[in-house]
Amino acid sequence: MKTYRVIVLFTILAVILTACGSSAQPLETPTVSVEPTIASTKPFRVAAIMPSAVNDLAFSQSMYDALIRIQNEMGGPEKMQFVYSQGMFIIDDAAVAIRTYASQGYDLVIAHGSQYGVSLKEIAPDFPETSFAWGTSADTLGLPNVFAYEASSQEGGYVNGVLAATLSSSKMIGVIGPIEVGDAKLYVDGFKAGVAATDPETQVNVAYIGSFSDVVLAADSATAHISAGADVLTGSAQMVVGATGKASESNVLWFGTQSNQSSLAPSIVVASNVYHWEVVLREMISKIQSGTLGGETFTINLANGGEAIEYNPEYAIPANAKALGDKTIQEITNGTLTITLP
Repeated sequence: MKTYRVIVLFTILAVILTACGSSAQPLETPTVSVEPTIASTKPFRVAAIMPSAVNDLAFSQSMYDALIRIQNEMGGPEKMQFVYSQGMFIIDDAAVAIRTYASQGYDLVIAHGSQYGVSLKEIAPDFPETSFAWGTSADTLGLPNVFAYEASSQEGGYVNGVLAATLSSSKMIGVIGPIEVGDAKLYVDGFKAGVAATDPETQVNVAYIGSFSDVVLAADSATAHISAGADVLTGSAQMVVGATGKASESNVLWFGTQSNQSSLAPSIVVASNVYHWEVVLREMISKIQSGTLGGETFTINLANGGEAIEYNPEYAIPANAKALGDKTIQEITNGTLTITLP
């Protein structure tokens, strides 16, 4: 009987000691290892609002492609996640999307369109811990959590103008512009300056159709230019798919901007001035991660790699024209060529 009591006492003591040991261990573990692990694996989250489709081969696609590149640079979806709303032509709809993403706690909300500025000025103050960005514009709206970004599109336009003047036989070139504002106007003005510097006798006819998205108007404008004798065309914004179609039908050369438009008409697209917004996105994200949520403006250009002249490999550009184009790019990049806009 005594032996039995001893065994029982030892058993009870062992259970008590085991219980004490198991309750002490978990109290220290969460504060030492679990919380830092969760914090270090949280991805950077971006939301983008775009006026047209992400495959428009123009303005919206330029941002979508940049977000893909940044995501890959940062290590994939585990490190950087992004969502987007496309086709936001209606400003009120875009404003709802901006506010919704901000309320969902995204680290950076991008309003990719100068038409969204008024909405952003109203919404951003309601979310002081969220960073916003918009473009193309140099105006941060006076808000500490708003970045602005713009493109020196006159540079790429100038190079395309040099190439266009070199390749035009009729000495007649047509330009289909959307609305006479922002990077679209800068591109057109730079293009005209490039043509004039290369061949002052070549005539450049510019038609602004008053829309960023009207494909039919863009096609009609291209037809009018071709009927007037133009053998080279260019244009800006997502409506240019209509214009490139008409250029292809008439075997008229095309120069693109914003995105690489070679796939629209491989036989007649010579080159495209491509926007690489990842150059400014990289800086914005770095600043946000270090605590700066806005108040700065960023610019892409040929020198910082934010713009790039991408030749169409399917078009056999003459060696002399390409050499002149490359020379012009180098002169703009190193600052030896100053572009004077008309």
